[in-house]
Amino acid sequence: MPYLLLGLLLLAVFLLAGKSFTSASPKLLARRTRAVGGITLLAIAVILAFTGRIGLAAVAASLGAPLLGWTLPWQRGGLRIGRQETPWLVMERDGQSGEVRGAVKAGRFAGRALNSLQSGELRDLWAELAADSASRRLFEAYLDGRLPGWRVHFEADAANRHRGTAGPGTMTDEEAYQILGLAPGAGETEIRAAHRRLMKRLHPDHGGTSFLAAKLNEAKDKLLRGH
Repeated sequence: MPYLLLGLLLLAVFLLAGKSFTSASPKLLARRTRAVGGITLLAIAVILAFTGRIGLAAVAASLGAPLLGWTLPWQRGGLRIGRQETPWLVMERDGQSGEVRGAVKAGRFAGRALNSLQSGELRDLWAELAADSASRRLFEAYLDGRLPGWRVHFEADAANRHRGTAGPGTMTDEEAYQILGLAPGAGETEIRAAHRRLMKRLHPDHGGTSFLAAKLNEAKDKLLRGH
């Protein structure tokens, strides 16, 4: 009986499809072909399910649903979910593996994938993100999963750097250019513009720290002395 119903259903589908295909444009014809294929496979899946062949029914349904633009529940497992984006970062969690991937959108490491950054670079990025609290919170959640105990090391390193800063003259030109995000040889106008832009983000009055502001000032002064 199930096979008789399946045969009648398929016959009806093909008769209706045949009438519509004779006058259809190529684009419409392709769409209708996919629809007929999808309906046919889903009909087969229903019959197989009624006869107890659940495994084969799932296969037929998995093949037919995409032809109709549908996604079945068990096909969603591999989709990436949990996407979050801030002015500085974009992150995404793989719904199947649980792996978190991310990339940097702004600042010194713009365009870099988070998993390509070494420990020292992660520490420097963490310092940069003092300019944006939402980005820093998101990044800290990422660090908690990747580098357990990172907070102690990063904060201790920042404190050591602060204590070890002896004032203007201890920074190299290369370091100064890196801090301001400039290419070596940048002119006075570029130096001042970069300093002004970063100070708006990293000044203590805007959520930054006095240490970062001092480093920006030192970098600017170091480079301007050479012009």
